[in-house]
Amino acid sequence: MEEQVILVDEQDREIGSMEKLAAHRDGGTRHRAFSVFLLDEQGRWLLQKRAAGKYHFPNLWTNACCSHPRPGESTEDAVQRRLREELGITCPVRERFHFTYRATSEAEGLTEWEIDHVFTGLFSGDLQPNPDEIASLRWIEPEDLAREIREQPETFTPWFKLAWERVRAELD
Repeated sequence: MEEQVILVDEQDREIGSMEKLAAHRDGGTRHRAFSVFLLDEQGRWLLQKRAAGKYHFPNLWTNACCSHPRPGESTEDAVQRRLREELGITCPVRERFHFTYRATSEAEGLTEWEIDHVFTGLFSGDLQPNPDEIASLRWIEPEDLAREIREQPETFTPWFKLAWERVRAELD
């Protein structure tokens, strides 16, 4: 069975489900998503470079983990599922905010139209990245990250660029 995403209205109320890839075609269909930002005890941010085989926005830097809850699955449960699947970890997280955005990947002809729930967590330990999901990982100081986004914005996912400054402000 194809993976499904939860379709939502403007207020993030569930209105149905759709096959994941179909929800990203033809201008996209609004659906629920989440982004997890992890920091270590030194205040560095964990970034992942999306694997080359990802169906959209491959080979771009983004937050530690991002995905979609499945129908019948809470966003919090989906966060923990994907932390295990992508990074091989469990980590307590806290939801900070959510926002709506729309971004098209011209290369793949796919559109993200998401209400993105943003979570943060503190993590120090061993990471076990899934190579099907992640090309590489790195920890970065926030000042260095700000500079990289300014100088090379095309190397980051659209949702990351939209969310990270607000996350940073909320954590200060």
